[in-house]
Amino acid sequence: MKLSSPRVILLCIGLAALAGCGKKPSPPPPPPPVGVVTAQAQTVPLEKSLVGRLSSYLSANVTARVSGVLVKRVYTEGQEVKQGQVLFLVDPTFYQAQLKLAQGTLAADQATLTDNRVTAERDHKLLPTGFVSQQNVDDADAAVRNFAGRVVSDQAAVASARVNLGYTRVTSPIDGVASQQQVTVGATVGNATSDTGAGGTLLTTVEEIDPLYVNFTISAADLLAMRQAQSKGAVALAQQDKTTAQLILPNGAPYDQLATLDFSDVIANPTTGAVDLRALVPNPRRELSPGLYVTMTVDLGQQNNVFLIPQQALQRDTIGAYLLTVARDGTVVRKNVDADSSQGTNWVVTSGLTNGDQVIVTGLQGVQEGGKVKASPWQAPSGAPPPGGQSAGAKQ
Repeated sequence: MKLSSPRVILLCIGLAALAGCGKKPSPPPPPPPVGVVTAQAQTVPLEKSLVGRLSSYLSANVTARVSGVLVKRVYTEGQEVKQGQVLFLVDPTFYQAQLKLAQGTLAADQATLTDNRVTAERDHKLLPTGFVSQQNVDDADAAVRNFAGRVVSDQAAVASARVNLGYTRVTSPIDGVASQQQVTVGATVGNATSDTGAGGTLLTTVEEIDPLYVNFTISAADLLAMRQAQSKGAVALAQQDKTTAQLILPNGAPYDQLATLDFSDVIANPTTGAVDLRALVPNPRRELSPGLYVTMTVDLGQQNNVFLIPQQALQRDTIGAYLLTVARDGTVVRKNVDADSSQGTNWVVTSGLTNGDQVIVTGLQGVQEGGKVKASPWQAPSGAPPPGGQSAGAKQ
């Protein structure tokens, strides 16, 4: 008997359904592979990258201390000079005459004082005989006292004139390098005046540049955070005379001498909120110059119980910084962390991790919190410094 067309169609559909029910479901995809490092607490240097400005260890203005015509420059500009070395000569003619005048006045008053003493002694001897009166004796004694005072004043005038004559030889107040002269020979220079309070004519400056100061600042907030961490044992700040800084020159080369911190202010600048610090750096070959800006890495002490985690492992969102870790069963777990500073290619994680946490470094794009992953040790790229933690599977 021939089957009708609709019945054939229904029979085919049923056979196809039965055939489909017999197929096995496809297996789930395997967990994505990730590279991890094992977090391990350690002690690392506490370093801060800052910008500093060099300044002279000592700087002295060489000024005219008497008025007159500048007749000679004795030193060579830009060369080293010694304390007391003559740098300039001012015309001494007037001051030589003043000294001679003062010496002459002193000599005349000393002669008069000698005569008055002889007269006074004679009158004292004649007083008992009645040849002189008591008034004569008193007048003779007064004359001695008067000219004794004038001699003292004259001696001071001679000393002052001699000092002024000495000031015509302008000397260096310190050892250092003398810079360019500010006044040409033949110009009239002047000393400080008590009426206006103005200083004497600036002739040049002398700078002591070995060693040099490095002036820099650190934010009061950073300094406070470090001191608070120190009180909790997380940070061990270096003593002031043991805090060092590595200078980086403008050409990018490190300077071969370490600077040592020698001053830290106790007052923060109310405008900038920064604290002033100063370091001392040797400059024996005169490679550094005052006024130069340098980059510096300051070693402020040590950070205790922190983790060094590769920078690519750290992520941030609206909540803050976090790391993805792998639990024992292969589940991805989020760890919120504090990481405000870096060291090389690693972030310094100060809280949020514990020893042994498996931190995901690579393969982050294919994982999500709560999902499963297959962890394997992560290896740092060739030539890159390793992280502060250990690779998964390494010996603890």
